[in-house]
Amino acid sequence: MSSEKSDLPQGTLDLLILKTVALGPVHGYAIAQRLQQISRDVVQVPGGSLYPALHRLEVRKLLAAEWGKTETGREAKFYRLTRSGRVHLQAGSASWKRLSEAVGLILGPAEGGA
Repeated sequence: MSSEKSDLPQGTLDLLILKTVALGPVHGYAIAQRLQQISRDVVQVPGGSLYPALHRLEVRKLLAAEWGKTETGREAKFYRLTRSGRVHLQAGSASWKRLSEAVGLILGPAEGGA
């Protein structure tokens, strides 16, 4: 386990949230937990970043939310992906894959091989 945290490029958090919510309705704290778990502790999203992002995505109609009870019985806002959110996720994922492949090509050649 690495104690090194990764700063996310602008706009990446929104895409990661949309991907996490695409798996099914989920509340904010569980989104942060899933991102941290799936990324093997590299992506750690503090509430001060997560909740404004969720609000922004809801205002943009990429997420819809309704109140419900968590597994511990607490009231929480549960988020689900909207149709627009699904379209945005697909486009953003394709763009991210193209960019990461291009960066891989640039960083890929062995040292001194240029």
